[in-house]
Formats: sequence, structure tokens, C-alpha cells
Amino acid sequence: MSNNTYIYLLVAALTIFAIRALPLTLIQKEIKNRFIRSFLYYVPYVTLSVMTFPAIISATSSWISGTVAFVTAIIVAWIDGNLFKVALSSCIAVYAVEAFFL
Repeated sequence: MSNNTYIYLLVAALTIFAIRALPLTLIQKEIKNRFIRSFLYYVPYVTLSVMTFPAIISATSSWISGTVAFVTAIIVAWIDGNLFKVALSSCIAVYAVEAFFL
């Protein structure tokens, strides 16, 4: 893995740790505000998504095949939700687009 990958993983880990651990150490009573609770719940997922999305598009030889794989992954995940099937269908989509259309 390249040095950038390690930096990305470190930033994601620190962000998730800060969002999860700091409220526990700084705030002693339960957070009752619905907006803040929702924010603290979704921030790690959003951070991971924002860091992963550019890699999905640029991991292939063409941004077109990356985009097709991304759309395929979303559709298969929406229908089935099985991670293995999502990954397999994305790989097949990239292979098909790069073999037959590019």
C-alpha cells in the first residue's frame, strides 16, 4: 500500500475515534438533542464514504468502468445487501465494461 493509503486510514481512524470518544470523555450526562445524536451517529459513515468514493472511480483504467461498477454495487446492495454479491457484481461489471466497451 502506498503512503497515501496509510494517511487516509489514519485520518479516518482519528476522525472516528474523536467523534466517538470525545463526547464520552467531555460530556458526563446523556445527550438528548436529537440533531447532535444523529450527527454523532452518521459522521463515521460519511467520513468513510467520502474517502472511499474517489478511489472507487479511479481504481480502474477508466472512470467509466469505475462509475458502472459503483452504480452496479448500489443496485445489487439495494436489492440483496450481501457484501460478497456486491463485490462480485462490481468486479464483473468492471471486467465487462473494460473488455467489451473500452
